[in-house]
Amino acid sequence: MALQIYNTMAKAKQEFRPIEDGKVKMYVCGVTVYDDVHMGHARFLVVFDMVSRYLRYKGFDVKMVINFTDVDDKIIKRANEENVDALVVSARCIQSFFRDSDALRVKRADIYPKASETIPEIIGMVEDIITAGYGYVTPDGSVYYDVSKASDYGKLSGNKLEEMQSGARIEVDEIKRNPMDFCLWKAAKPGEISWDSPWGKGRPGWHIECSAMVRKLLGETIDIHGGGNDLIFPHHENEILQSESVTKKPLANYWMHNGMLQVADAKMSKSLKNFFSVKDILARYPPEVVRFYLLNTHYRGPLVYGEAALDEAAVSLKRIHNTYESLRTHVPRGNDGAEELITKAKAGFLTEMDDDFNSRSALSYLFDVAREANRLMDNGELSADGVANILGFMKDLDGVFDILPEEKKGDEKLDDVMMLLIDIRKELRKRKMYDLSDMIRDRLQEAGIKIEDTSEGAKWKLI
Repeated sequence: MALQIYNTMAKAKQEFRPIEDGKVKMYVCGVTVYDDVHMGHARFLVVFDMVSRYLRYKGFDVKMVINFTDVDDKIIKRANEENVDALVVSARCIQSFFRDSDALRVKRADIYPKASETIPEIIGMVEDIITAGYGYVTPDGSVYYDVSKASDYGKLSGNKLEEMQSGARIEVDEIKRNPMDFCLWKAAKPGEISWDSPWGKGRPGWHIECSAMVRKLLGETIDIHGGGNDLIFPHHENEILQSESVTKKPLANYWMHNGMLQVADAKMSKSLKNFFSVKDILARYPPEVVRFYLLNTHYRGPLVYGEAALDEAAVSLKRIHNTYESLRTHVPRGNDGAEELITKAKAGFLTEMDDDFNSRSALSYLFDVAREANRLMDNGELSADGVANILGFMKDLDGVFDILPEEKKGDEKLDDVMMLLIDIRKELRKRKMYDLSDMIRDRLQEAGIKIEDTSEGAKWKLI
């Protein structure tokens, strides 16, 4: 089965066919950097990290771009409150973004363009839109996009221009021609950050930066454009108008949108003051638990946030971690059918991931394999080849999901110490000095190391 992607534009799953064989050009709308990253942001970061990892797993050469909106009303407001330059605020927040993104094990994109560093390209694109007959300059030096000139406005979201206009009003002091027109270039106000332009000092509108960045870094048409589904309208709808009015080509062949992380039936957002920062959550939960929680559901569906759900994810993932650690210290015995098990599991994993990146169903094969691995180990039937096959499968999937425990430095030395303690316990038990043997076991348990006495001898694992 070929990779199928749900395309928001087509409202259906479609076979993925890149513009250039073996290569994928992918743009994902990033964050407005005026505060810390919250768990709603974490969802799109982890989702598109998983998408790009799987595309690379499939052999594609992926060029991924995630932008920073570092010039915005909210950033300017925060800067005025702190009495600093707007770019000081955004630079600080970009640093915290990378801190949290890296902590979530999100692989870095190839390029992170900033609006403030794309001004020449933004101005050039606004000029092209005006030349094409879709933009107009207002008396104050702002530039707007005239949506009445667009013949297919709403093709991504399904919103109809006439229906939106009938419910809108142009205020008396409004300078735009139509209520749905949107700003390409904002005339500067006193005390605001601004740049020179053919229309006077000003700064970019929100939507134009993405159109300019895509054209500059990836070309006129890209393979995949992604983001949260709250961006479908108006942001992505307006991006399409801007870009396609100039290039006369599709902006993207596939539009992917993740569902919102919700709190009490509302999306998580800073404006609603119902957000939980990634930094605070990672202080209480390991990154692999947060990733598993976010990936153990289909990316397009809504996901309700709550600590109970994170706790449940931690318990479920612990089963996988325990199996993984047991396999790493397992003493092989017998002859098993692990090779056939892994062949079937890998085929299932590929089938589910090829079906619009169905990570929840794909992860179920990891649990199936762990369950069978535990049975084989308990029965003393798991061979050396079986251990290698199962561990290889788990690490293979982890290249896409990244939910296994992080390898600890110094593991070999710890192995040596633990083998010494296990030998000492064995000798103590042989001499019937059970109180000392149990003391070693209990003290290790307090230190986060569990010793299990099995038919194959004592084993240890981190807990």
